[in-house]
Amino acid sequence: MGAIDLVILDNDGVVVDSELLANRVLAELLTEAGHPTSVEDSIRDYLGGTLAGVHGIVRRRWGTELPEGFDDAYHERLFAAFATDLRPVPGVGDVLHALTVPYCLASSGTRDRIRRSLVVTGLLERFEGRIFSAEDVAHGKPAPDLFLHVASTLDVEPARCVVVEDSPNGVAAARAAGMRALGYAALTPPDRLAGAVATFSTMGA
Repeated sequence: MGAIDLVILDNDGVVVDSELLANRVLAELLTEAGHPTSVEDSIRDYLGGTLAGVHGIVRRRWGTELPEGFDDAYHERLFAAFATDLRPVPGVGDVLHALTVPYCLASSGTRDRIRRSLVVTGLLERFEGRIFSAEDVAHGKPAPDLFLHVASTLDVEPARCVVVEDSPNGVAAARAAGMRALGYAALTPPDRLAGAVATFSTMGA
């Protein structure tokens, strides 16, 4: 694969096992807002994106705006689910322990969401000081901005970074940034991560 100076991990679905929880909450809220959405629909359309992206898709698809307070309601329900049900992705602790190169976290989530999830799962100390959010840049995934910001901040050439992602948006962002992507296909069909240099479905050995 060539020399690697930095491993960049997505958070949701790669470090913390939050994707089903998050998409269940999102599907419920979209349905309540008059846009019937199953969990499977939500995973297909919104996995790896931002809430701004959700608003944009709804606007383009239905020509309407989501109700005021939608984002706050989403985070309120999500954080309640995190408090009782969130766990680390199985095997991720072993992976982090085994890494011999620097690593960091770069997520489409808000800083508050990222920190809450890492605190609940006991993983915050693994990433403290090396956490990057879509809130840090003008454009989230699939734009390359977040990953380029990470590389610039940590003074690493993009070509020497490897990104671990579980969403098409994340893989596309890594490729656009000139980085290699590994696709974690535990929830996402491998063919949707076709831009990755390799895919895998089990974290760790």
